[in-house]
Amino acid sequence: MRQFDTQRPEFAPYGFTCEIWEPKRMPRPDRHDEIEINFLDQGELTYLIGGKRVTVAARTVTLFWAAVPHQIVQFHDVTQYYVMTIPFGWFLQWGLPEDLQMQLIIGKVICDESDAETSRCDKLQFAQWHDDLLDTDDESRLNASREIVLLELKARLLRLARSHRQSPQVIRPDPESKRSQASANLGKAEVMACYIARNFKSRLPIKDIARCVDLHPDYAATLFRKTFGTTLNTLITRHRVAEAQRLLVTSDEQILNIALESGFDSLSRFNRAFKDITGTTPRSFRKRCRVPLTDC
Repeated sequence: MRQFDTQRPEFAPYGFTCEIWEPKRMPRPDRHDEIEINFLDQGELTYLIGGKRVTVAARTVTLFWAAVPHQIVQFHDVTQYYVMTIPFGWFLQWGLPEDLQMQLIIGKVICDESDAETSRCDKLQFAQWHDDLLDTDDESRLNASREIVLLELKARLLRLARSHRQSPQVIRPDPESKRSQASANLGKAEVMACYIARNFKSRLPIKDIARCVDLHPDYAATLFRKTFGTTLNTLITRHRVAEAQRLLVTSDEQILNIALESGFDSLSRFNRAFKDITGTTPRSFRKRCRVPLTDC
């Protein structure tokens, strides 16, 4: 069984995997540019994801964008669990509903609480995916297995998305003549999202984000908003607030220093943004959500 490697570099990729992990408290958060999916047969895991405590329950398919800092802080009655990772770009290209993509990109955790029969099928499916993706000397067979797993996983996530859709929408395929442009735009939006995840602590003007994809700032901002349903500045702020939440509950650092370390250039801007997103003040959040207190 695999365990978290405390020496692994930040944003080192896992790739497309389905592995069995042993639960351990993580001394520091992990970050990588994949969608991560967890599935437990029994017990529960408690993560600190972007400063919020999130409990993963047994027989529940749970996914999040792993570019958001995440670490296990508690677990109960878990001997092993499945961790599946999908490169972020692959996930975006599946054409899943925009509201689901947007929820993940802004740091939400999606949990699919299924009935007993679906949970039983999920357990069998994760076991099959794990076996299919085991290393083998037969490269052609492994590639064929990967294709099967990708198709089955996409179908499972489409069912999950249907149950979590926030508003009715119709997904229409792009006309043939526009598919290549749509794919290119999606790729650029992905690069911008990842650039923000890696650099949000620094001063991050829109022109610098646009430069990483060779676009005019106005066009880059419009493309990002149309792709993900949120603005570049909103995503930057959410990453900074999430980092501040993490530091507030895991350290005794002064609030001003946390604000600056999270990327804010003043305490007043930090306080305003923090309350807008969380509905409370940094001081109140720290008092209520200190690890290992009750879930927040």
